[in-house]
Amino acid sequence: MTGDKGPIRVLVVDDEPQIRRFLRPSLAAQGYEMIEAASGTEALARASDRAPQVILLDLGLPDMDGVSVIRALREWTETPIVVLSVRSRETDKIAALDAGADDYVEKPFAMGELLARLRAALRHRLRQGGEAPVFHSGDLAVDLVRREVNKAGQSVKLSPKEYDLLRLLVQHAGKVVTQRQLLEQVWGPAHVEDTQYLRVYIGQLRQKLGDDATHPALILTEPGVGYRLVSEA
Repeated sequence: MTGDKGPIRVLVVDDEPQIRRFLRPSLAAQGYEMIEAASGTEALARASDRAPQVILLDLGLPDMDGVSVIRALREWTETPIVVLSVRSRETDKIAALDAGADDYVEKPFAMGELLARLRAALRHRLRQGGEAPVFHSGDLAVDLVRREVNKAGQSVKLSPKEYDLLRLLVQHAGKVVTQRQLLEQVWGPAHVEDTQYLRVYIGQLRQKLGDDATHPALILTEPGVGYRLVSEA
């Protein structure tokens, strides 16, 4: 699960160090970059400052229940969440899924199945939002599963934040995405007032995509509101 933008970041939230130690080499072997959190509070902080593409979450955390973590995350992010828990009761599964989890895997688990569930959660989130796995606009192609960006057949190297910004615009292609939405979903709730920071990143993104900043044809500015990515049928 890698691309020119680097590995897909997976946030593993589990208070058992042995589980995290077991998962790290297995995930790394499949091209994932693992971010760790041992509590609900730490999980929310890591989700905000590291912007993972998928979250693997245990329900039995020391400071708060995993379902509460899911609800808190769903207040500001649609990042896929796969629950990994020893709890096997149907009521626990329903509570987690109703709160916004994308899937539920019971411990003990087979690594092959867990990896398949992670891939499925990523694909499902794309389809749920109505996007094709590969977005095209003119000579721009963005593969949302492999995290690959190409312009006129040439690979474009983006930083993780630049890619996350482009991905969000792609997911809402043809529609205006407000500055607040972009800042909140890419950088987290603590950054909703950093509009100058956003303008800098939009400028960098335009430059790398060959979009003239003085007369942009790909990423359009809606003054005082936000930005819109041009979508072609």
